[in-house]
Amino acid sequence: MQALDWIVLLATIGGIVAYGSWKGKQTKHSLQGFLLADRELPWYHILLSVMATQASAITFLSVPGQAYHDGMRFVQFYLGLPIAMIILSVTFIPHYFSLKVYTAYEFLENRFDAKTRVLTSLLFLIPRALSTGVTIAAPSIILSTLLGWDLTWTNAVTAAIVTAYCMLGGSKAISYTQMLQMAVVLVGMVFVGVYIVAQLPDEIGVKESLQIAGKMGKVNLIDWKFDLNNRYNIWSGIIGGFFLQLSYFGTDQSQVGRYLSGVSSSEIKKGLLMNGFLKIPMQFFILLVGILVFTYYQFNAPPTFFNKNTEAIWASVPGHEAIDQEKGAIFEAKKSAILQKDYSRLNDLNKQAAATQEKAVALLKTAKPETEAQDTNYIFLHYIINQLPIGIVGFLIAMILLSSMGSMASAFGSLTSTSMVDIYERFIAPDRGNQHYWWISKLITLGWGALCLVVATFAVNMGSLIEVVNILGSWFYGTILGIFLCAFYLPKTTGTQVFIAALIAEAFVIYAWKVEWMAFLWLNVLGCLLVMAIAFILSLISGPKQTSKTSPE
Repeated sequence: MQALDWIVLLATIGGIVAYGSWKGKQTKHSLQGFLLADRELPWYHILLSVMATQASAITFLSVPGQAYHDGMRFVQFYLGLPIAMIILSVTFIPHYFSLKVYTAYEFLENRFDAKTRVLTSLLFLIPRALSTGVTIAAPSIILSTLLGWDLTWTNAVTAAIVTAYCMLGGSKAISYTQMLQMAVVLVGMVFVGVYIVAQLPDEIGVKESLQIAGKMGKVNLIDWKFDLNNRYNIWSGIIGGFFLQLSYFGTDQSQVGRYLSGVSSSEIKKGLLMNGFLKIPMQFFILLVGILVFTYYQFNAPPTFFNKNTEAIWASVPGHEAIDQEKGAIFEAKKSAILQKDYSRLNDLNKQAAATQEKAVALLKTAKPETEAQDTNYIFLHYIINQLPIGIVGFLIAMILLSSMGSMASAFGSLTSTSMVDIYERFIAPDRGNQHYWWISKLITLGWGALCLVVATFAVNMGSLIEVVNILGSWFYGTILGIFLCAFYLPKTTGTQVFIAALIAEAFVIYAWKVEWMAFLWLNVLGCLLVMAIAFILSLISGPKQTSKTSPE
């Protein structure tokens, strides 16, 4: 990072945050203003805000690294998204908008009872707080790598900045900031993709890069084999991904709060449907950038470890020289095989390279057991810092930090709105004035910021952050979705029946994950179907009595 990079970084972040804060000041000092931006945002705000909420720094740090190590099969994760957006627009949105709810869980008390509302709120708050902690860890990795700061203190600084921003700005500031964030992010990713191709040998373009990556097993877009233990195939993507995305966008307050700020039901639906059909191409492109980074390091020797702190420790490990020399020889042989298109030899060399890397990790862990060897989250960052020209580095770092800030802001907003509306206002201090709730919302935001900081401290060694977030969500999203689908499609089920079904289903989902019965995407299907099946059986046992407050339309 040179002086120009810092100027670009601070100017980009400062300008966008200042703009969002200025727009946020125009919001009324009321609970609706703070949490829902006075319900006046158009469809394109909803589209960009929803996309920015999901596309955190984890997306732009971890997904290219995911493609580098595991190929492009991760794109299958999003295949169920367009279907989920259609169902969401037809079923969920009319209920939410007609009732003018602040949170998705308000609807559940109207349909069932208070205990079902509180249980679902808690099932949301737990994974959202955990995943927000992981989201905080992503930009901390950037700053600690850039500045050489201790990661714990970097987490604290990052969490403090975003918490303060959320306390001051409210929902409108978040939405306007996210709109500009997405513009910066997309421009930045396009530039990186073009720049990588320009750095490759003259005879290697995008087509040739994909051919090379394909011969090395990285362009594995579609896997038709049905396997419950395979994380990413077309079946887990369409079926498991559908359940996860429907639960995430339909019942997770971090997303529901984004689109409930829309000016009308039609504007909300338009924004969500556009998101459903634009998200897959965006994720494909981000994975493609990761494949281009992979191709780049087939012609330019990669470090043994992309995390520069780990690489520094590796340089002090006795015996590392022999492994580095072996890796160098394999790299040169691979480069020669690629240029000669000797792909049978390349496959053998790939196996040798993988075995050598395993030896390096084993030696590192033997000499320094506490050292982090997992570096998926550092690959793209390593390329940005070491290969991009002065000024552009600052812009790309700003891009990643801004995307993280937008996602964190939405998460803090959802944690605050759920805690405020579904617990504090409903049970602790009902019938208080708008000013009281406005100030308490700010204090609740501060409290969640502190808790998420604790989670962030332990998140950096969990492996690929994009997978960690989705695994955490899959523990709970299926159960939450099952509760909502009972409300919409099983009119004879009551609050008590659904409450019992949700507790049983959640226990079973956690157990299924613990004993590794299936890949995490299938947990969403399991949890949802268990809730609906158990609740339906209980309704048959108890007879035709209907005690729900309101039948679904």
